[in-house]
Amino acid sequence: MKRIDLNCDMGEGFGNYAMPDDEVLMQFITSANIACGFHAGDARTMEKTVKLAIKNNVAIGAHPGLQDLQGFGRREMAISPREAYQICLYQIGALSAFVRASGGVLHHVKAHGALYNMAARDKGLADALSQAVYDFDPVLILYGLAGSEMITSAQKLGLATASEVFADRTYQDNGLLTPRSHENSMIKDEELAIDQVMKMVMNQQVISTNQNTVQLLAETLCLHGDGEHAVAFAKKINQTLKSQGIELKKP
Repeated sequence: MKRIDLNCDMGEGFGNYAMPDDEVLMQFITSANIACGFHAGDARTMEKTVKLAIKNNVAIGAHPGLQDLQGFGRREMAISPREAYQICLYQIGALSAFVRASGGVLHHVKAHGALYNMAARDKGLADALSQAVYDFDPVLILYGLAGSEMITSAQKLGLATASEVFADRTYQDNGLLTPRSHENSMIKDEELAIDQVMKMVMNQQVISTNQNTVQLLAETLCLHGDGEHAVAFAKKINQTLKSQGIELKKP
């Protein structure tokens, strides 16, 4: 039986403001990547989201990003590998404290936004982030873009990995995501997104923006939780995969 993990970025609110769909989205996913305070989130939001994940039996992951609240961590910044190591370790530690205090277990780490994309193609940054995860806890799973430097780096260290694909993002011929600065970076048509998901999960393939077939390993599927129709989209993908006999399970 084919299987896939459905992950979603969560806990990206502040103080009294919580992402309105997080509680509902938890019903349709198998793992959650919780913001650790640098690109979004704060102590109150981390605690609330961790407890919500535990309640729904959803695997908990730390979601470290660049220190850029105004840009939501999606603007690239010039940082050294050592700085990348430090900010990643710092944020994993922050979220882990709430997980431990709530009686849960930290399951994985997935970098956010620009940090994720930079490390996907930069070996130095990939090595730094992988080392931070390994030094914190070598049992943790590293989620990274399928076929990227992150996956290669983590596996060399002996970390378990989950190769990630995206339901609503387009791909380039080299297997990297189309930068968000490009008009065609996002898939806004639900049916096109569903079609891409099924190709990735069933055939381990995706069609690039140049209409070329790109091979990839799909082990975890990201659903963005901040979209306008996030809940409906998550529900549709969940139901479609199950209807095709695909098991939804954390790595």
